[in-house]
Amino acid sequence: MEEKLIARLEAAVARVEGLSLSSRGGVEIGGGDGGADVAVDPSIVAFDDMMRQYFGRVSTAAEKIGGQVLDATKILEEAFTVQKELLMKIKQTQKPDLAGLAEFLKPLNEVVMKANKMTEGRRSDFFNHIKTAADSLSALAWIAYTGKDCGMSMPIAHVEESWQMAEFYNNKILVEYKTKDPNHVEWAKAVKELYLPGLREYVKSQYPLGPVWSATGKTVASAPPKAPTRAPPPGAPAPPPPPPASLFSSESSQASSSRPKEGMAAVFQEISSKPVTAGLKKVTDDMKTKNRGDRTGVVAAGEKEVRTSSPSFSKVGPPKLELQMGRKWVVENQIGRKNLVIDDCDAKQSVYVFGCKDSVLQIQGKVNNITIDKCTKMGVVFTDVVAACEIVNCNGVEVQCQGSAPTISVDNTSGCQIYLNKDSLRTSITTAKSSEINVMIPGAKPEDDWVSFCLAVKI
Repeated sequence: MEEKLIARLEAAVARVEGLSLSSRGGVEIGGGDGGADVAVDPSIVAFDDMMRQYFGRVSTAAEKIGGQVLDATKILEEAFTVQKELLMKIKQTQKPDLAGLAEFLKPLNEVVMKANKMTEGRRSDFFNHIKTAADSLSALAWIAYTGKDCGMSMPIAHVEESWQMAEFYNNKILVEYKTKDPNHVEWAKAVKELYLPGLREYVKSQYPLGPVWSATGKTVASAPPKAPTRAPPPGAPAPPPPPPASLFSSESSQASSSRPKEGMAAVFQEISSKPVTAGLKKVTDDMKTKNRGDRTGVVAAGEKEVRTSSPSFSKVGPPKLELQMGRKWVVENQIGRKNLVIDDCDAKQSVYVFGCKDSVLQIQGKVNNITIDKCTKMGVVFTDVVAACEIVNCNGVEVQCQGSAPTISVDNTSGCQIYLNKDSLRTSITTAKSSEINVMIPGAKPEDDWVSFCLAVKI
């Protein structure tokens, strides 16, 4: 009697569940959780709500701007779509090992690499937009958190820390387009709100301790082992270097103590594992310098060793100093030119200095924006700038502002001297991944010496 009653109850429950699924129209995904309707899971519904609330603004602003900004935004949308798909799969997948996790997150990593590829090559006018989108995608790596020993910050902290990488370029957009185009300002603000508070609050409410894997779901297959590399035949060119490490590589998730020693660490480990005197030979009296018969006080004059150090700067193309499209002054590949001058300029034009060495450029007039990129021992003197003066990927440069400049930013630069006058003392100076940055300001009186301040840069 009891067995028949239990069977009838189970049949009734099955019919009710079937009616519920068909009425909701959900997508049934088979797996270890008995074919549960993952699409209507509260965490997935919350993800869709987050995208509707925050990403819609980003997409609307990008469509108004178009071009590369729209392309970068589409990649941003693709990355969030892939993360949603992974979250749905996690609910039906057992927790993998490190190699399996890297294979599981491969689709998301491919989108991140696609975004990073857009930042390569010559900088476009929308480089800050592309860089903001590409750098911000590292926040999606919170899904790779597997515990306190995985080498990552907690998911909420990881999202916040990752956005700080992108905020440097996002702030440049806000400064540059503050008075030029409100669509760009709207795009920058919307992207920030997508992560803070959007993604951060979502992770905080749904996955504060990381993704929850299924206990009875399917397993993740690890990537097949790589075939052993063969040495190239004699005379053949060397193989290309390996690609950069994946954002979600399993090696990056291991604790540093568990990794095999590499480089100098391996050398010191080998030295410490052997006796101190191992390999030393005894020096006899005839081997000592003072007893050698061939020792004289005359130094033999031999051929001097000629060392040709390859310069850090390589000339890529012909030198340029020209106005392009009536809006952008381009100064490229100038070497040893101390008398470069731009005098016919206005506040709607920008100046882009690229690949110059041992040269001095004077900008006599107000311009909208100045960018100094990949220059060595370069000096730039300008009067006024409307938006900002940017110094990127440079070495040993000097910049002097004779008028006013709202912002001077220094990024990935080693050695930079910034000279300000009394009209530019309120200039905002931002730095990232740079060192040896000094700011010179005039003294209180005209006859006083310049006062130097060294900026402490957090790397």
